[in-house]
Amino acid sequence: MSLKETLQQDRIAAMKSGDTAKRNTVGLLLAAIKQEEIDGQTTLDDTAVQALLTKQAKQRRESIADYEKAGNAEMAASEQAELVIIESYLPQQMGRAEIAAIAAEIVAELGVTDAKGMGQVMGKLMPRLKGQADGRLVNEVVRELLQN
Repeated sequence: MSLKETLQQDRIAAMKSGDTAKRNTVGLLLAAIKQEEIDGQTTLDDTAVQALLTKQAKQRRESIADYEKAGNAEMAASEQAELVIIESYLPQQMGRAEIAAIAAEIVAELGVTDAKGMGQVMGKLMPRLKGQADGRLVNEVVRELLQN
């Protein structure tokens, strides 16, 4: 079963069980998928759907930060609930230690010694971690590695 079909089945199950939060969130995801398909005049495969879900998760993280900064805890909690549901459809994200190990390997491979080489490291690291780690976290880890 494709990821899109899984989302459709989960939406139906959420409607039957009365889980409005999951129903609404999955409905928004399906709408985003449909919009992407219409805009691109194509049918999205699992890889494209996963990329779209990653983008949606990133938007939720940014919204949470904005709402917390503005002192709107209720909206931040709502976005957090949506984020948890979205992340349940994404592969497990790497932790800080895993990212640091791979980043250290690439830093050693490239022979980068200071922050000037950050672009080189990120350029080689991000394709390797695509979909497995949050870009902000990767950026933080690489900065820390290059400062030490």
